[in-house]
Amino acid sequence: MAFDRSRFATIVILGSTQTLAWASSYYLLAVLADPIAHDTGISTNWLFGIFSGALIISALLGPRMGRMIDAGGGNRVLGGSNILFALGLVLLGLSHSVAMLVAAWLALGIAMAFGLYDAAFAALGRIYGTNARGAITGITLFAGFASTVGWPLTAWGAAEIGWRETCFAWAALHVVVALPLNYWGLPRPTITSEDRKALDQPVPIDRAMVLLAFAFAAAWIVTAGMAAHFPRILEATGASHAQAIAAGALIGPAQVGARMLEASLMGRFHPLVSARLATFTHPVGVAVILTAGGGAAASAFAVLHGSGNGILTIARGTVPLALFGPINYGYRLGILGMPARFLSAAAPFVFALLIDELGGEVLLVSAALSLSACAALYLLRRPAAAPALHAG
Repeated sequence: MAFDRSRFATIVILGSTQTLAWASSYYLLAVLADPIAHDTGISTNWLFGIFSGALIISALLGPRMGRMIDAGGGNRVLGGSNILFALGLVLLGLSHSVAMLVAAWLALGIAMAFGLYDAAFAALGRIYGTNARGAITGITLFAGFASTVGWPLTAWGAAEIGWRETCFAWAALHVVVALPLNYWGLPRPTITSEDRKALDQPVPIDRAMVLLAFAFAAAWIVTAGMAAHFPRILEATGASHAQAIAAGALIGPAQVGARMLEASLMGRFHPLVSARLATFTHPVGVAVILTAGGGAAASAFAVLHGSGNGILTIARGTVPLALFGPINYGYRLGILGMPARFLSAAAPFVFALLIDELGGEVLLVSAALSLSACAALYLLRRPAAAPALHAG
């Protein structure tokens, strides 16, 4: 297959702008919560409560985002999200009260709806149609390093120039770098009258949609709960603090390694195969750590959990595209993502309560959720052929 420079450039552009978007929004409070709380006199619990509200706003706006990209491509939507990210970050940097913080995260919640993975996947589906799978995998390889890049940069900025100035710097990058790349750098799909007629077709909430929404929601509850409490959970199973931290450091490389596997060997199989395997790796890891315990088992669990999580991020984009085709693809992503975003916003709090009650046995709950997601994916049937949409 000949090297497609335009396609590669699109992957690099979206991968880079997605890395910036995730680093300056979703991963921001992990580093800045304490200095923001100290300077504003607001508790970190309030901050994370406001952040959860932003995630709920993002979930509610998902279908609207999808409709806009289905109808006109991703250039305006993703470019507009960069303006909203910049606005939210500037407001955050200027915040001295709860009202200002709420306004900042309101803007950032809207920006996340129109500027994170679902929007990028929808844009790729509009550009490449049913051939978007490789590009979707490609941008997740880039953005998989968002926390790896974002956390150190945010921490360095907070230490050297202050957290407020760090927010302003992230805002400037959105305007100076990401906005031009998303708006002018991405291909603009051709929208024909036939395409517009196809986009007017209703999207039924049928058995396949319900099963897929359930699978994604169950899997993302586990992802959110593990992200918030991973070291604490491992320590509850008997691992030392050092072993838990060392195991946690393996999650990122495992995610990237699994995505590389998806981009190469797994690319020849239907995306459902990858998704089913991905939901099964966490329960296998739970069996290992609850049976064996110790540092080696903790590391094995981290690798299995991380690899499954890495593939599931891709599956959010590739499985709906393969099952339903590119017609109304963005809108479907928005609908399918709503339950997952709602429940993942509450998952850290719920897991905290479960850990207090169950200790390390909370992993039995996460394993059951992952297995239920796997079962839902096995109940899905592959279509004979997905309807086509003009891409270009």
